[in-house]
Order: sequence, then C-alpha cells, then structure tokens
Amino acid sequence: MSAMVMRLQQRNPKLFLILSAITWWAIYQTLIPLSKRLVSVTHVVQTSHLGGALEFFFYETPKVLMLLTGIVFVMGMINSYFTPERTRSLLAGRKLGFANVMAAGLGVVTPFCSCSAVPLFIGFVQAGVPLGVTFSFLVAAPMINEIALTMLFGLFGWKIALLYMGMGLSIAIISGLIIGHLKMEAYLEDWVRNMPKMAARYREEVPTLSGRIEAGFQSIREIVGRVWPYIMAGIAVGAAIHGYVPENFMAGIMGKQVWWSVPLAVAIGVPMYSNAAGIIPIVQALLAKGAALGTVLAFMMSVIALSFPEMVILRKVLKMRLIATFVGVVAVGILLVGYVFNWIL
Repeated sequence: MSAMVMRLQQRNPKLFLILSAITWWAIYQTLIPLSKRLVSVTHVVQTSHLGGALEFFFYETPKVLMLLTGIVFVMGMINSYFTPERTRSLLAGRKLGFANVMAAGLGVVTPFCSCSAVPLFIGFVQAGVPLGVTFSFLVAAPMINEIALTMLFGLFGWKIALLYMGMGLSIAIISGLIIGHLKMEAYLEDWVRNMPKMAARYREEVPTLSGRIEAGFQSIREIVGRVWPYIMAGIAVGAAIHGYVPENFMAGIMGKQVWWSVPLAVAIGVPMYSNAAGIIPIVQALLAKGAALGTVLAFMMSVIALSFPEMVILRKVLKMRLIATFVGVVAVGILLVGYVFNWIL
C-alpha cells in the first residue's frame, strides 16, 4: 500500500472506503471482456473445448478472487467486534435452545475455520459453554461462513444463498440440540473434561474506523493469502469440467432422478479438504453440466463441514464415539438438505 493511500486511510477513512468501493466495482466490470481478450490472445478457438475451459478460468479466477477479497475485507471489519474471547463470553452459561440459535448465528459472522477447531473447543469448554451449544457453533462456522454465502450470492443469486443459509443454520442448531440432549460429556478426552473452568471475560475495545479498515486488510492477508491455492485448484477443475465434460453428463450421476446421488456426493466430499472458495467453482461447473442443485450443495457441505482432516484435528479433544455421533448427525442433516433442495427446485 502506497504512502499516499495509507495517509488517506488514516486521515479520511470514509473517503478511502468510498474510493476503494468505486475502484473495485470498475475493475469488476471489465472481467468479461478481459477474459475473452485473453483467450483471443492465445489464438485458441473460443468455441473449442480448450477455448471454453480457458475462458472459464480467465473469467472465474479474478472474479472469485475479487469477490473473496471484497467480502473478506468487509467481514474483517465486522469481525473486529467478535473476538474469540467475546464469543465465549456471549455463549457461556446459556442453556440449550436459544443458545444453540445464538451459537449458530455467531458461527456465520465469526472468522473461525476447522484449523482453529481445537483451541476454540478448549476455550468453550473452559468457559462452561454447554457441549451441544459448542457443536452448533462448530458446525455453523465453516459451513455458513461469509465466503460461502457471498460466492453463492454472486454465482447463483440471493434465493439460493438464503436457502443455503437457512438449511445450514437448521443443521447446526438441530445437531447441537441432539448432541446436547444425548449428554455426551463423558466422551470428551479426559484431559479436556478435567480442565479447570475459567470465567469467560474479555476486555471491551473500541477501535477507530481506520483501525477496523486495517483489520479488514489483515483478514485479506490471512484468509486470501491462505486459501488462494485452493481457489486456483478449484477453478482449474471447474474449467476442465466446463470445457470437456459433455452437456447433461452429470445428470446421470448427480441428477434428481438418481436417488443415490446425494449419499454418493456426501461420501465423496467427506475425505476431501477444501473450503467454500475452492469448492464453489466446481459446484458451478457441475451445475452447468446437469448436476442437481441439492446434490452439489450436499457435496459442498460435506467438504467444508465434515472433512476428514477436521475429524483428525477434533480427535485430539473428542473420543471416537462422540466424533462418530457428530459425523452421523450432521451427515443425516446434509442428506436431508440435498433431498429437500432437489425436491423444491
């Protein structure tokens, strides 16, 4: 960031935000003609398989990265209100029910992912947050994050984004309620269960608007800097599907008429490791080739909410019976989402 831009951010942050938004929008409007121009420069026939794959890649790469950068910046500013300490304080001591709803809602707006699952889980246990409430948060945080919702909105419209959010919140809330009512605290690892309880306290800090802008840039450095390889890989896979897979090919494997398509999609998604930014371009390409929306959303949910690497991480604090219960409850919810989406759309 140049010295002049930094001075503008510090001295007149509102003007900085307005000019940044205008610049972002102006660049975004050039992406379609730019992608076509880049394909023409390669001298590849645009109507060929390779031409279609290249145009998809040249357009989706900057589009997804710009959408991701924009929303991560905005959510970075918003997330300055929701530190881990404040989140624990909001949930500590609350009972099942309303607390599950609150936990799922906080999972949407807080910047935590599977890589932070263990320290968050330990902090929640120490603060006295009920186990079921903790699981509502742990399901919602990766599945319904701001990246997933924004990219779904950008690619498929607000109706799909809202349906996804509603179904994801339902899974998180109901899963937490079920696990809470099963009283499975005995299946925490002994060292976690025996940790001394600590008061959930946090120090209220009110950063300036310039400070919140800096928090937004810090989120870009941390999140976009971490996930861009997955984005590139996902877009490359999506480009290959877009360019080379025949129209309606996926209808026979992931279509509405194939009853086993949803459980197959979940079974394929669980061993994978990605995030919303990397998996949504693949979802877009699968839909273009005839896959059913419910099936591909079930696939997406299983990848980002039930990934095998996350289960390995959680094994440090949970015994296998609790992990199996968690996976089973959430998997059933995802299957229902897939079938419901295929039925109503």
